[in-house]
Amino acid sequence: MYLTTALQEEISNPRLSVNERASLQCRLAKHLEQAGEYDSGSEAMGDLWHGVGARPMLEGLDDETKAQVLLRVGALTGWIGSASQIEGSQEMAKDLISESLRMFEQLGTKKKVGEARSDLALCYWRAGAYDEARIILQEALAEFDERDVEERAIALLRQALVERESKRLSEALSLHNQAAPLFDQIDDHLLTANFHLGFANLLNRLSSAEHRQDYVDRALIEYTAASFHFEQAGHGCYHACVENNLGFLLCGMGRFSDAHEHLDRAQMLMTRLKDNVHLAQVDETRARVLLAEGRTVEAEKTARAAVRRLEKGDELSLLAEALTTHGIALARLGHSAQARASLQRAIAVAEQVGDFESAGVSALPIVDVLGANLSNEEVSATIDHAAVLLEKTQDTATLRRLARAFRSLFLTHAIPAPPDWDGFSFKDAVHGYEAHLIKLALNETGGKVTRAARLLGFRHHQSLIALIDSRHKELLEARAPVRPRRHHLLIHSKRKKRQQE
Repeated sequence: MYLTTALQEEISNPRLSVNERASLQCRLAKHLEQAGEYDSGSEAMGDLWHGVGARPMLEGLDDETKAQVLLRVGALTGWIGSASQIEGSQEMAKDLISESLRMFEQLGTKKKVGEARSDLALCYWRAGAYDEARIILQEALAEFDERDVEERAIALLRQALVERESKRLSEALSLHNQAAPLFDQIDDHLLTANFHLGFANLLNRLSSAEHRQDYVDRALIEYTAASFHFEQAGHGCYHACVENNLGFLLCGMGRFSDAHEHLDRAQMLMTRLKDNVHLAQVDETRARVLLAEGRTVEAEKTARAAVRRLEKGDELSLLAEALTTHGIALARLGHSAQARASLQRAIAVAEQVGDFESAGVSALPIVDVLGANLSNEEVSATIDHAAVLLEKTQDTATLRRLARAFRSLFLTHAIPAPPDWDGFSFKDAVHGYEAHLIKLALNETGGKVTRAARLLGFRHHQSLIALIDSRHKELLEARAPVRPRRHHLLIHSKRKKRQQE
């Protein structure tokens, strides 16, 4: 509050040059932006900018100030566009920030180049383009030196956010550990609160993935610290995010009544702030709580509300998440066709922005919840697709779900499979599936190895014979009796003649 008042007084000084006043306006707008007061940040830009979609007024400014204005307007466009779900806002923000970035590069101001890259990465993150965000943040960190403590800390925290949302939890944990010493040097309630919130969210995910009660306990401590610092900073939006995430954590602990209390607080704060995207997140979290309680009708209605809010903006990864929750609710209500359509749409939306991890997670409920209504071929194709999408996942809980999906496929084909990864042998599973396919081919051809080999894609039937003799002797009885080959009399006479010679 003190800084806001001080900057406002400075801006009102009539002796300031045009460039000096614009620079102070950018500084005030950034301060308000960091406090979550995005509309006030927009107003702080004064006549320099008339809101999202408008081009900033740059006439009469020098190049460095022009770059500062473009960066601030771009960052505000991203935040306001996200909160208000303005379609196309992230692309507008990218264009403005990229323009400022090019100008800072020409001016040779490395620190500002790094700051612009860091803000640009947030636009890609909001859209779910995690690979691009990851690369841009790495480039941003390369621009900072050891004196840029705050900027490095923010970039590392944003990197951790990208890795957490990509479900690369071990990388996110490593980044939080790298950032911790930097945040110890920063005396800022808002930045400190963001660090505690990010760390709490990560511990929340880790507690679920690794079934670690100590992570749950630590997450509660971190959420409490984040809540305190957000209140001190006067940041209502992120305070609401803490309440939302506490609701999710308490749901996992089975404390549903407490979870709803925190979600009620989050909803009240977000409604007051008119933040539609975070209101949708609260709805999605509440839908999960309702599903866990068995209140499926209410869960479906709430998840549908989240989907409708998110359809209006550019937050496609969040939309995919809400579509997945809605699909699960529909499936539990017995609306199989609608459920599958919602889940397929979730996969497509996540793939559209390159969020393959979320796409894979959205594919799993098709097997988990709808598998009984699908053909063997559809189940197999869905699992194969999920396995490709989740090829790089490090999330243990997701791997367990993928293992269960494979198990359901194995059981469908009457192949023994372990109940989970515990004691699982990939070699044994492949051996069993190989035997099953050979048996199917032999049954299809009446035991004729030559024809079975063609069905299985072998170029020579001897390869299949060798495989059965060496690795699948139990299938020898499935083969048709081997008949001695009849040799032509001419061949016998030629052989006899050669032997006599």
